[in-house]
Amino acid sequence: MPAMTSFEDADTEETLTCFHVTVYHPGQDHNQVFEGLNFCKREKLSSTEVVRFGRNPKLCHYIFQDKQVSRIQFSLQPFKDFNSSVLSFEIKNLSKKTSLLVGNIELGYLNKTEFPGRCIMRFGDYQFLMEKEDGESLEYFETRFMLAPRSLLEERHFGNPVPENRGSPSSSWPIEMDENEYRTDGEDDRNI
Repeated sequence: MPAMTSFEDADTEETLTCFHVTVYHPGQDHNQVFEGLNFCKREKLSSTEVVRFGRNPKLCHYIFQDKQVSRIQFSLQPFKDFNSSVLSFEIKNLSKKTSLLVGNIELGYLNKTEFPGRCIMRFGDYQFLMEKEDGESLEYFETRFMLAPRSLLEERHFGNPVPENRGSPSSSWPIEMDENEYRTDGEDDRNI
């Protein structure tokens, strides 16, 4: 009698961390700067890879068809923090001629920073809304590109991220108050 494979014996498929990247450039419609990107499809990559973005197809995984872009503009490298069970990423500026803004942090040549989980990244006229969706796998991750129809900086909901603990009283995000209201932490800011 042939052995039957049961569902209990089958390997469990781990979910993959996914990097969702929404891109925008003011000349994207007529310059085809994003022609080298595969939109709306997830691409699986090894977590041992350093993923490079730039204009040189021999050196970069993701290509921008624009002479204003450096041969290698920036890189994305996965790593695992000591106290974490999910992948983290660092972004490194590899352009000698252009700074890279990651949120409010300006990176010069060879500067790097840990990716905060969600931010707008910019260089030149390029804008990227980058969002990380955590998965279980440490071996692989995915990227998924989407094209924004207008500037990400003009999109109101992209400008200020909503804090994950928005209902928490210990939230450090500013709270909008009317000029006649006063703080409830014991200090009265009204000028009497």
